[in-house]
Amino acid sequence: MSTTEILELIKKENGRVVQKSDFIENLRRDLEKVKFVDLKFTDMPGMWQHFTVPISELDENSIQNGFGFDGSSIRGFKEIYESDMLLVPDLKTGFTDPFSESTVSIIGGVKDPETDEFFSRDPRYIAQKAEAYIKEIGIADVAYYGPELEFFIFDSIRYDQKENFGYYYIDSSEGSWNSGADTNNLGYKPRYKEGYFPVPPSDSLQNIRNEIVETMIKSGISVECHHHEVATAGQCEIDMGYSSMLRMADQVMMYKYMIKNIALKHGKTATFMPKPLFNDNGSGMHTHMSLWKQGKNLFYDKDGYALLSDTGLHYIGGLLKHAPALCALIAPTTNSYKRLVPGFEAPVNLVYSKRNRSAAVRIPVYSKSDKAKRIEFRTPDPSCNVYLAFAAMLMAGIDGIKRKMDPGEPLDKDIYHLSHSDLKTIQSVPGSLSESIDALESDNEFLLQGNVFTRDAIETWIDYKRTKEIDPVRLRPHPWEYHLYFDI
Repeated sequence: MSTTEILELIKKENGRVVQKSDFIENLRRDLEKVKFVDLKFTDMPGMWQHFTVPISELDENSIQNGFGFDGSSIRGFKEIYESDMLLVPDLKTGFTDPFSESTVSIIGGVKDPETDEFFSRDPRYIAQKAEAYIKEIGIADVAYYGPELEFFIFDSIRYDQKENFGYYYIDSSEGSWNSGADTNNLGYKPRYKEGYFPVPPSDSLQNIRNEIVETMIKSGISVECHHHEVATAGQCEIDMGYSSMLRMADQVMMYKYMIKNIALKHGKTATFMPKPLFNDNGSGMHTHMSLWKQGKNLFYDKDGYALLSDTGLHYIGGLLKHAPALCALIAPTTNSYKRLVPGFEAPVNLVYSKRNRSAAVRIPVYSKSDKAKRIEFRTPDPSCNVYLAFAAMLMAGIDGIKRKMDPGEPLDKDIYHLSHSDLKTIQSVPGSLSESIDALESDNEFLLQGNVFTRDAIETWIDYKRTKEIDPVRLRPHPWEYHLYFDI
């Protein structure tokens, strides 16, 4: 297979996924200059990993059988005595890498060379199985996802912890705490919880977001809009157009990659940490979902509550029923539970509603079109492994549909201002990652259906979170504890 044939195949495979003539034309032009292939995959916690090969190494054999790598050096994968693994490129994911000259990036699937089977802990493979499962059982042909990832762009970040000290220090020229700074201060700093939609100069990141969006579009990602978010100090959101579940998960990884690298280009740093700032809103990943079959939106019913069908309600029932366990995958960090607290527009209450952003599940009513009907799950955050999170949400919704789970009555009022007695009747999300992991340990059968998740994958996730994240944070003193207890 010649280099030209390989590049044409990449272009052809991309054309099946993204019907955008400008993207295909840009890809065709860029591929003529390609010298390298950067192969990307996701580790268990959710970070992109990569290695690069000359374009000449991409041939029929490597496309079919993959490239070897050391799986024991990847978090959540293999032990050192079983380290050899293969990465099989998925050509339809190819895009011209904006940050590596003469390079096309391709996302791959992980295989075990001895069994020649795809690796059960590969997060992307789990998402592929979830997407296939919904077709196998005949519920739907496609699940469409549209996540809204929030993030911060800061000017600088410092953090460290040793046996005798621990600190972090964030700074941003937009930070409301800098309103009294005596150097480089021209004002226009969004106040705490008042950063939503201000025009420049208060929104100082408009041009950086424009550049990010241009890069995303050139790479085949549809973008609907971008804006400053609620928090001070550079909280932003860029909304992608919806796509099928696996394609969207791939795009989320591209999204993070592009935002971080363009921020770095401008001497800034981007983070998807859910709650980097005290006393202001955290970053969520509100995820819109709908199921379609034979071109019909299964969530639409012209006579239903908020135009939602029984299928859609049962899907919500599954999300709410399994929400405590889901949180271990969709809000999977100790920091996630500093976002999931009342008072910061956080969706902590396990109820559903139309329009109401204080509910865990919202049914948007912007449009009466059957094509626009969807549900929005507001509890996930962008620290998640998006492949695992998307797959888990789909499996919870499928379980709700199969078992016709009743989500109860909608709650169309501001939950944050309910009386204490009323609040006692509403279930909320777990209060910590430890509680969420316990919930996942006791409620995971819905994930095992169709062998989408395996017990090995779930047990590895639980063990990793307890030993690598929960325990290390639990064992270290918190700075505020000195304020509370040093003089006791």
